[in-house]
Amino acid sequence: MQNIDWEKFLIPYENAVEELKVKFKSIRNELIKMGEYSPIEFVTGRVKKISSILEKSKRLEVDMENIDKEIEDIAGIRIMCQFVEDIYTVVDYISERDGKDLKVVGVKDYITNYKDSGYRSYHVIIEYPIQTAFGNKNILAEIQIRTLAMNFWATIEHSLKYKYKRQIPDPIQLRLKNAADAAFQLDQEMSQIRHEIRQAQKMFEIRSSTVSNILSNIDRLESAGLFKEADKFQERFNKLWDKVEMAGLKELSKEIDEFMAKYQAYD
Repeated sequence: MQNIDWEKFLIPYENAVEELKVKFKSIRNELIKMGEYSPIEFVTGRVKKISSILEKSKRLEVDMENIDKEIEDIAGIRIMCQFVEDIYTVVDYISERDGKDLKVVGVKDYITNYKDSGYRSYHVIIEYPIQTAFGNKNILAEIQIRTLAMNFWATIEHSLKYKYKRQIPDPIQLRLKNAADAAFQLDQEMSQIRHEIRQAQKMFEIRSSTVSNILSNIDRLESAGLFKEADKFQERFNKLWDKVEMAGLKELSKEIDEFMAKYQAYD
């Protein structure tokens, strides 16, 4: 076996995972700040363990000198979505970046063409440029996009594969397949009420940002020594909060913004 300086070898993959996580988290944050719905629920990432790289290279009969070219998921990020429809929206986001800050080299749609085991997920294989202390390097990375239900099932299956060394007993495999079908049925049912869920979540986000704006401005007034004004706005907020009065909270937020703007103009 060829000797590999694993610490040096994995550096660009570790950097790629962190950069890709930031990119997709930024998309989510930007959409939410603009009051838009985000198809990205959250993002995770990992670099494959050395033992897993060695096991996969042996299973696929990949020579050590070719693992960076033939093993596509040494660097991997996972994007979680609430709905199946959101997965394809995220795929579109990735396609829009193709040829810019990354290059799409392959896709595997395990949702339309799910595996016999019941595994469902959408995989995008990309080539990603990384700058390291040793120069520029293009590496392969895998982006997995799936719903929360798909991820729950895949996490359980992964643990069982590890326990049984990829040879899961037939009775357990059958139960896993049934569980996968049930998880996908859940995704389909949630898609039927997707519009109502998105509306409810948007209302919650608006309410949260409005309340945050009011309270932060009240804090700023107190910090500026304007205690009388701060108390007045706080008293109005408390009454509106007790009544769960959203229209009133929006109006109060507007008023306090206008007051802050005038105060800062004369400050």
